[in-house]
Amino acid sequence: MTAPNSGDSEQHSPSRVHLVGSVPVPSASGVFSKLVNALPGRLLRMPDGEPAERQQFTMFQRASFSAVPHILRQYDASFNSVPIKDPTESEIADVLATINRSGPIQTNYDTYAIASYEDFKSMQAAGQIPANVKFQVCLPTPINFLCLIADGYQAPVEPLYEEALLRALRNIVDSIPHSALAIQWDFAAEFAMLEGVTWPHFSPWFSPVREGVVERVLRLVNAVSSDVDVGLHLCYGDIGHRHFFEPKDMARLVDIAKTVKAQAKRDITFLHMPVPKDRTDSEYFAPLKELELGTTELYLGVVHYNDLEGTKRRIAAAHTATAKFGVATECGMGRTPADQLDSILEISAAVTAPQRP
Repeated sequence: MTAPNSGDSEQHSPSRVHLVGSVPVPSASGVFSKLVNALPGRLLRMPDGEPAERQQFTMFQRASFSAVPHILRQYDASFNSVPIKDPTESEIADVLATINRSGPIQTNYDTYAIASYEDFKSMQAAGQIPANVKFQVCLPTPINFLCLIADGYQAPVEPLYEEALLRALRNIVDSIPHSALAIQWDFAAEFAMLEGVTWPHFSPWFSPVREGVVERVLRLVNAVSSDVDVGLHLCYGDIGHRHFFEPKDMARLVDIAKTVKAQAKRDITFLHMPVPKDRTDSEYFAPLKELELGTTELYLGVVHYNDLEGTKRRIAAAHTATAKFGVATECGMGRTPADQLDSILEISAAVTAPQRP
């Protein structure tokens, strides 16, 4: 274990800002312009903001299963899952046959990414985006969509959906220069499984859970070409701007990050971890002392809107455990009001120092 240099941590502001993914701006070009202007010299990567139907994370993926709508989880007015009877082997076979007859599942993540990259490339060529900034594509792990599939159908559908997502990944990697690209894998539902809570009202379909989660994440990480940046957005959810579970500290986040880093066949370029607004105590951050970063960048979700002083306190608390990190929000900002977005960007700029390209 390498202890943080407390002297250095007292002297240096966080060096970079990381954008988790969604931004409440209606177009990719609008997102790029706003971020560049608000965060000069602070970004290594930039997402397209996941506009339109992608603002609600994976909900738009339900359309990928329009041929078999009855396998999609249904919810009541309180967002409680409406139970269905367990499917028979025959019903599962019929669903798989229907999906196969309908042709390969299309996630459309590649379609969106390639289109947004054209805007990014044009703006970069015009000097509107710094040459050192990479285009960040945010992809959910399959579990974060499969939790929207009804119980009993998740296990048989999982390999089909994972292959569809990896097919989209391959198209992205084949279509965008590797030197300009970063892939971020988003996972939240996995932590619901790991914490033993049912969110959003589903249970794991595999066991043991921790080993199953790690195995799945490793498949995704290892599928990204070694010369493409890859990062992990570790999350505890954002339903109504609330976590599905409030961890007592960062131990589980660190455990998964350490395990994936140790077992991956390629380097992890960056990690992002959430920080609840009320956690300005060093105890929350203490597990970070066990995380050997090496060349991996760490971003902590310390930035909360209209809370500059609280953000500074969270940064100071984080510095008791780790010397070098960038700042971010806890989760994506797709459902954040415009005035809160401006506050978040202003605070992010205020607590960081611009870097040379």
